[in-house]
Amino acid sequence: MPLLTLLLQAETVQDTIAAANTAAATTTAAVTEKVSYLEFVLKGGAMIYPLILLLFFCIYVIIERAMTIRKLSKQDANLLNEVRSQLRAGRIENAALVCAREGNSSAAILKAGIQTIGRPISEIESVMEKTANIEIAKMEKGLGYLGLISGVAPILGFIGTIAGVIKIFHSISTTGNLNIQTISGGLYEKMISSGAGLVVGVIAYSGYHLYNMMIDSYTVKAEAQTLELINIIQSPDGN
Repeated sequence: MPLLTLLLQAETVQDTIAAANTAAATTTAAVTEKVSYLEFVLKGGAMIYPLILLLFFCIYVIIERAMTIRKLSKQDANLLNEVRSQLRAGRIENAALVCAREGNSSAAILKAGIQTIGRPISEIESVMEKTANIEIAKMEKGLGYLGLISGVAPILGFIGTIAGVIKIFHSISTTGNLNIQTISGGLYEKMISSGAGLVVGVIAYSGYHLYNMMIDSYTVKAEAQTLELINIIQSPDGN
């Protein structure tokens, strides 16, 4: 009888432990399901809020620059041919009007050169170069913000993590309550700040360098276009 009683008690204890584990797992799953991504991110502390603002501003700059650069760097393959035809016919004003209707940087550079026809070639080149610099500056407007964000965002995230760690250890020193749950729970929340800062920094860094590559590519094309116009002007028959 005592042996049977012990076996029954052991089975009861096992059933109780299994039930407790199942309940704990169910509760944990329920809590995990209820936590949204936004709530999870906001656990990162006070530095999360400026990082969120930087993220939205970064996305705005990326979209705005994409639209602007696409518009300004657009090139019409037939534009130079039309300009050549007008110049061969001696219609300089018409050639300038052809450029004016395009509304992009390439047309603006060509127009500046056409309007100075009759002056020394060096002066025409200088005017076109200055115009190109102005158009490129229009494309680069706002990219400095992306460069700044790419450097500042990770630092803000790191500051948030360090501040959180300091707070955790200050709490431990004052309360004397040291356990793995307190440390790990606090650390994972504060590491969210560093992760968020890195994500924002990577987005800004990628946008900054991508657009600079696009602008550099356009600069080479603009220089080639300038040379072509100079050759047209210098050619006796306009070919």
